[in-house]
Amino acid sequence: MILERPEQNLWIGAAFVITGELMFASMGVGIRFVADELPNETTVFFRNLIGLCLITPWLLREGVGRFKTTVLHLHLLRGIAGVSAMYCFFYAIANIPLADAMLLKLTSPLFIPLVALFWLRESVTPRVWLAIAIGFAGVLVILRPGLAAVSPIALIALLGGMFAAVAKVTVRRLSHSEPPLRIVFFFALIAALVSSVPLIWAWETPSPSAFGWLIGIGLFATMGQLCLTKGLFLAPAARMGPFGYFAVVFGAAYGWLLWDEVLMWWTVAGTALIAAAGMLAASRPGRDRQPADSVPAAPRAVES
Repeated sequence: MILERPEQNLWIGAAFVITGELMFASMGVGIRFVADELPNETTVFFRNLIGLCLITPWLLREGVGRFKTTVLHLHLLRGIAGVSAMYCFFYAIANIPLADAMLLKLTSPLFIPLVALFWLRESVTPRVWLAIAIGFAGVLVILRPGLAAVSPIALIALLGGMFAAVAKVTVRRLSHSEPPLRIVFFFALIAALVSSVPLIWAWETPSPSAFGWLIGIGLFATMGQLCLTKGLFLAPAARMGPFGYFAVVFGAAYGWLLWDEVLMWWTVAGTALIAAAGMLAASRPGRDRQPADSVPAAPRAVES
């Protein structure tokens, strides 16, 4: 049986999203391997520097004139929020089980409606409020407050989710006047510049093996972004949402194979609740429609 074109696009888009999550989980492996040798600040800087080097030649083909902007303050906000999220996520990846880190990095869609409500004054429907409540219930299951000491590192990962939400809402605000290429260029530039500042006090020269891993981190992150972008171009973000949770599967597999990490039941339960929250928001009825980015419908990339 030959699939109809829309269905073909759905499965091709899903393949790109899943591949993108594999790239991000592989990036997490690289972060783990360099964490014992290099401070978090160095890893974040090299990830941004390599990403900038990879995309700049392609962007410059469009002409320098395409990058003039009148909203530099919004680009700065997006860049600083995105880099802050990166510091939080990279630190979490280096210090807690990889599956937990991959899941907690997907919590940013839970914060997006709240940021949009207080900043852009966008309304939040009862269905979305319910989805947010279920999603944060999943987070509480993972953190298990009262049954064990809540890991400060997990809280840092949640803080990263909040920073990522600010960055994504800023992107939506930028999209009112800025083309995608300009947004991509300014984030790459600002992220590299901002992440270079901590090197004044935190620089450590990487060994040849660590430098190889740093290059791999930049490559995996860039390929992951390209795959996710392609996947979300081929099919609606809401339908792609559940495939983003393959990040947890890949993180658990890497953690088990490389560090003997065991996927705990509360991580599985928390993942199920957060995934259910995303699907609940994504399946909203026609009368509840609102901008797609304002609901926690689709997990997004670790980079913001």
